[in-house]
Amino acid sequence: MTSPTPAYPPKPVPGDRIAVVSPSAGLPGLFPLPYELGLGRLREVFGLEPVEYPATRRMGATPQERADDLHAAFTDPTVKAVMATIGGDDQITVLPLLDRDVIRANPKPFFGSSDNTNLLLFLRNLGIVGYHGASVMTELGRPHSLHPLTADSVRAALFTSGPYELRPAPRYRDTDRDWADPATFATEPDCQPSDGWLWHRPDRVVEGRAWGGNLEILAWLLMADREIEPDPAAYEGGVLFLETSEELPSGEEVFRILRNMGERGLLGRFPALLMGRAKAWSFTQPHDADAKRRHADEQRAAVLRALDRYAPHTMAVFDVDLGHTDPQLVIPYGGSVVVDGPARRITVTY
Repeated sequence: MTSPTPAYPPKPVPGDRIAVVSPSAGLPGLFPLPYELGLGRLREVFGLEPVEYPATRRMGATPQERADDLHAAFTDPTVKAVMATIGGDDQITVLPLLDRDVIRANPKPFFGSSDNTNLLLFLRNLGIVGYHGASVMTELGRPHSLHPLTADSVRAALFTSGPYELRPAPRYRDTDRDWADPATFATEPDCQPSDGWLWHRPDRVVEGRAWGGNLEILAWLLMADREIEPDPAAYEGGVLFLETSEELPSGEEVFRILRNMGERGLLGRFPALLMGRAKAWSFTQPHDADAKRRHADEQRAAVLRALDRYAPHTMAVFDVDLGHTDPQLVIPYGGSVVVDGPARRITVTY
C-alpha cells in the first residue's frame, strides 16, 4: 500500500448542507440533549444545514448500515462536508465495507476524533486531508456555550484554506456531567488553569504532514494491520500527534503502545510529536486534583521514556488541546503542520 500525498478537499460555505453521521455508535439516540444542541450550533453559529442518515440516531446499527450512510454522505453532491456525531469503539469493522473508489472520487472535509481516527486514516490513505476534531455531541454540544478556542478553530477548518496558528488554552476542562440531565447544559462547565504547552527538545523547526490520532485506536489498527503502511519509511519526516481517551490508559499501557510502535520502526520516523493534554477524569475513575495530576505526569513520563529509547531526536510538545479535553483544536489529518521549537509556535494549514 503506497498512499498518495493527501490533498485538501473543497470547503463548504455558509448555507451549505453538512452530513451528520454516526460511523461508530448511534449515541444521539440515547443522549438527545447534547446532540440537538450541537445541531443547533451547526445551523446558528456556522450557518450550515445538517443532514441526518438512517443510522445517525440508532444504537446497534450494523457496520454495513453505517458504511451505507458514509457512502450516501460522500456521494450526495448537495452535501459539502461530513461530521461525526461522536466516537465509540467499533468503527474498525466499518472500514472493510467502504468503497475506496467511490469515496476517492467524492472527496469532502470529514470532521471527527477518537474512534474516528479509523476513518481519518482511511481518508488519508486515499489522498484526502481530514480534520481531527469537532464532533457534534462533544465539542459542538458543549454545555452552556461553545468554547471560543474550539469555535474559532472549527470555523477556520470548515471555511478557510491556509495557515492557522494554534494557541494554548489558558483554562481547560477534563471532567464531565450527566448528558441526560437538562441542568448540565444550563451553566458553564468548570474549568481549571492551564500551565500551557510543555516543550521537549525545542531546538529546531519541523514541517511535515500530520499523522496519528487516538493512541488506543492506532494500537487496534496496528494489531489488525489495517490502514498502516508496511514500510515505516513512508512516515519519514511527518508530525505525529497523539491523544488518549476517557478510558484513561495507564502510563505503562501508553509506554507499551509506543514501545511497540518503536519496535515496528514507526516512532523514530517522526521528528516532532504533538501530545494531547491527558484526559485524567472519567465517570468510572472520578479522580481528585492530585490523582489527575499523577495520571498526567505518569503519561508524560511514559511518552518521554519511549522517545528516549526509540526516537531520541524527536521534539515533543505536551498538553496541546487536541484530544478528549475541552477546548479542542482541530488538526488537519494528512495536512501540513509546522512545529517551531525556538519560537514555541505550532501552525497548521487548514
